[in-house]
Amino acid sequence: MTRHWRLALLLAACGAAQAAQEQPAVRAPVQDFVAPAPGSYALPVIQDGADGWVLERNWLPRRLATYTHGAITLLSFVYTYCSDPIGCPLAYATFDTVKRQVLADPALRGKVRLVSLSFDPGNDTPDAMQRYGGANANDRQVPWHFLTTYSTYFLAPILDAFGQDVEVERDSSGAPTRMRTHMLKVFLLDARGRVREIYSVAFLQPQVIVNDIKTLALETRGPALSTAQAGSR
Repeated sequence: MTRHWRLALLLAACGAAQAAQEQPAVRAPVQDFVAPAPGSYALPVIQDGADGWVLERNWLPRRLATYTHGAITLLSFVYTYCSDPIGCPLAYATFDTVKRQVLADPALRGKVRLVSLSFDPGNDTPDAMQRYGGANANDRQVPWHFLTTYSTYFLAPILDAFGQDVEVERDSSGAPTRMRTHMLKVFLLDARGRVREIYSVAFLQPQVIVNDIKTLALETRGPALSTAQAGSR
């Protein structure tokens, strides 16, 4: 089964945006959208996931692949200080909802992780990312890793490999100081670290994401995430 229903979701989202502009009180039609059942469609491989050196709370460098292999992974790039309602706060809220739905499904426990990686390593230190994650950074039932990098030098190739659109701020000498973006993307990777879906704002619906996760789980039926992989702190 092809995924033409995703086009219907995109059109519904566009209609919702137009309706909100013309008549703010109109209920967004995208809210009435119901995603097809898990396993009733395919998620082809889009690309290999990126790798590179990242940091978590203990400041010890790890390969990003540590956080994108061995489990179905939902990954996004964020700023701790982002206030755009259709940017990082939306991604955080969506991840939180997905996490709760995964936790409620025994078939998914131990098979899913979430990853938030900072766009701005100069500001978003490992400690800052842990504060940003709050209680979610310490909950190992559905591990959610809040990562950063040493500098934009280490971050740039990761962004490039994922195809994440960015704007680069530079200092007076032309050297890059930090990455900035206004286009939210969320990446769904299978247990082999391959990108299977890329969500823009129009597709960032928890119901859609959870059904996609279930579809990958049905496809792989792989082993549960080990304690070591779940912690990797």
